[in-house]
Amino acid sequence: MKPTNSYTDQLLAFRENLSQIRSPEALREKRIVMQRELLKAAVGRKAADLNEAINSMHDLLMKSAVELCEREMGEAGFGPPPVSYAFVVFGSAGRREQTLWSDQDNGLILSDEKHEDKEVYFAEFGRRLTDILQTAGYEKCEGKVMCSEPRWRQTSSDWALQLKSWQSDLSWEPVRYLIIASDLRLIAGNEDLAQEWKRNFYGGLRGNAELHAAILRNTVRHKKTLNVLGQVVTERFGDHAGDFDVKYGMYIPLVNAVRFMALQHDVEESSTLRRLQRLIQFEAGSLPLLEPTYEAFLTALRLRNMTAVSDRGGLLQSAGYLPNEELKKKEQFYELRESLILVRKLHRVLQRQLRFAERRRA
Repeated sequence: MKPTNSYTDQLLAFRENLSQIRSPEALREKRIVMQRELLKAAVGRKAADLNEAINSMHDLLMKSAVELCEREMGEAGFGPPPVSYAFVVFGSAGRREQTLWSDQDNGLILSDEKHEDKEVYFAEFGRRLTDILQTAGYEKCEGKVMCSEPRWRQTSSDWALQLKSWQSDLSWEPVRYLIIASDLRLIAGNEDLAQEWKRNFYGGLRGNAELHAAILRNTVRHKKTLNVLGQVVTERFGDHAGDFDVKYGMYIPLVNAVRFMALQHDVEESSTLRRLQRLIQFEAGSLPLLEPTYEAFLTALRLRNMTAVSDRGGLLQSAGYLPNEELKKKEQFYELRESLILVRKLHRVLQRQLRFAERRRA
């Protein structure tokens, strides 16, 4: 690939090259090349720009995987898709916040159109697609949030019933599924199916104070990152002793808090940054809190890309810990600490809100 001067140029070149992919192994090799090119161009770039480029790369790879899966299905004698469908993603992919070492969180929405081969076709399609993505370097989700699983591969009408069931059951597991689903984003296929899904999802949330409280109960739990003296809490034992857990100590608490505020104020965005932009635009909360949250989240994105990384067969992996060596850099340490103080303030606000909601319910 010829050197390029911008992420846009690189992504255009990636898209052109991906059109020639004919096997999962070739897709994996192309991903390795793409991530190397992005890393070369990342020096000195803003965290938001790098995040955008990485996630555009993942979108291209996943779309290519869907096209490859359709081709494989045809070659295996299953023919073309019998009805329209939407391939959607959740988690960091849904929020466009994947790192270079992301795993799978995805699903399928199938048309309600009648066809006798629909169930058999898409069961096989879901299995093959998750296998293709795994070969391409996207590890399968330990929680089985994948289109190979019936729970995450349903017709539009069955999805509507599933969402209604989750929205009416306030116990921990259904609420957890609902939170996962809230980050849904379309990658390939029928956009109308994804839009109908969103109408059903957000329609069941509006005005549902008890459901909001249940989501908030799930949201306020997070890893302790500052001690009573306001000092940063690092790992005490194991391989990462002395390191800081960026993923669960900073990034996830911010994602969860912003997601709740977005759902509470009917903000239909999946990206954390876009959610914050909308909340600030609508003045849906305290601006002295929301605006620093936006900056803290940019810091979280930057630090996620600075965590210790290992190379396995050309693909990158990370446990999400910022090495102790990085914490010794004063400017970086103080930026982390200020962001964690903001996280604590944010969650204390939400904890007070939860106590108020539970008193009203009692």
